[in-house]
Amino acid sequence: MVEHFAVRGGARLVGAVDVVGAKNSVLKLMAAALLAEGTTTITNCPEILDVPLMADVLRSLGCTVEVDSGTVTIDVPAEPGASADYRSVSKLRASVCVLGPLVARCRRAVVPLPGGDAIGSRPLDMHASGLRKLGATTEIEHGRVVAHAEGLRGAQIWLDFPSVGATENILMAAVLAEGTTVIDNAAREPEIVDLCTMLQQMGAKIEGSGSSTLTVHGVTGLQPTEHRVIGDRIVGATWAFAAAMTRGEVTVRGVDPHHLDLVLDKLRSAGARTDIGVEEFTVTMDGRPRAVDFVTLPYPGFATDLQPMAIALSAVTDGTSMITENVFESRFRFVDEMVRLGADARTDGHHAVVRGVERLSSAPVWASDIRAGAGLVLAGLCADGVTEVWDVEHIDRGYPRFVENLRGLGADISRVSADPER
Repeated sequence: MVEHFAVRGGARLVGAVDVVGAKNSVLKLMAAALLAEGTTTITNCPEILDVPLMADVLRSLGCTVEVDSGTVTIDVPAEPGASADYRSVSKLRASVCVLGPLVARCRRAVVPLPGGDAIGSRPLDMHASGLRKLGATTEIEHGRVVAHAEGLRGAQIWLDFPSVGATENILMAAVLAEGTTVIDNAAREPEIVDLCTMLQQMGAKIEGSGSSTLTVHGVTGLQPTEHRVIGDRIVGATWAFAAAMTRGEVTVRGVDPHHLDLVLDKLRSAGARTDIGVEEFTVTMDGRPRAVDFVTLPYPGFATDLQPMAIALSAVTDGTSMITENVFESRFRFVDEMVRLGADARTDGHHAVVRGVERLSSAPVWASDIRAGAGLVLAGLCADGVTEVWDVEHIDRGYPRFVENLRGLGADISRVSADPER
């Protein structure tokens, strides 16, 4: 018996929903704790599957980790292990972010090539190149990234692409390197800023947080700290799209609306009204949404994580939309499932053309990753009948209390244990 979500379409979502800490931030903050001996406490953590998975990765390195509701406490030993456990890493793509801290702290790191979502290749070339410029040697041996460093020294590093993961790994290694490191074309996501904030609380010297150039003046040691995770902008945006698609009115609390400036502008172009507050916003849609084009780009562009939501919205708009994917080549696997729900959508390379229909039709569909799963649920809210969304463990990795939050907004959705009929 496996679980799926049963979604009955037709409900107009109305009410308020609270957003907790960002998945794309908390896992990196947990890795950053490795940089200092002692106890680091991280609060406002989302209750998602990836947090205990990351805790297992840290335990395999000798840390004592307690996960209690929204708080994670990490006690890092004086000499953490340098070799991460394969079984833990294989379940979690973000676990590769321990590479930088281990090289900086232990001068050695052995990290199995990570697992995670099926959204396309995410090579570690830029991670390895940046660490080599800091003085480390890196190679792939038996399915593991193996890095060594007698000592790290500051360097000028240019990233070919503003990769979030590469920026994070290089940044966490550079804070304990001798001298000054400059990372050009760095990622600018709010989650990078959150990591910089925590590292600065630990004693790191970082300039340019939030810009495309990070300057890091290495220090000899860091101290443990307590840090609150920023609100999850991707989850917040998911609820915003849900409001627009169901012609509802939803207030999203606990996330900085300025992290979603482009998203909210797109929804206004689709016909929604938005009311911006402090750490909250409201999206209201009275009629059928208008078609809008989307292009995914690194922040402050439209996030690739929201591409499934953009396609789901486009499927029920009045008009034709073009969605261009510039980050992960396999995100469009989601379109095949949308077609099962009656969407008029076609892909060509990294473009998708979606002609909106008045209403989708229910069908069994399968989630290939976290965001695709959420997008399929939103589509099911706009379909006739009951839509079954399978492989919901993906959704559980990124959305705490997903079913409960949707039910609180008026959705007819339940978690069901049954045999899948593929």
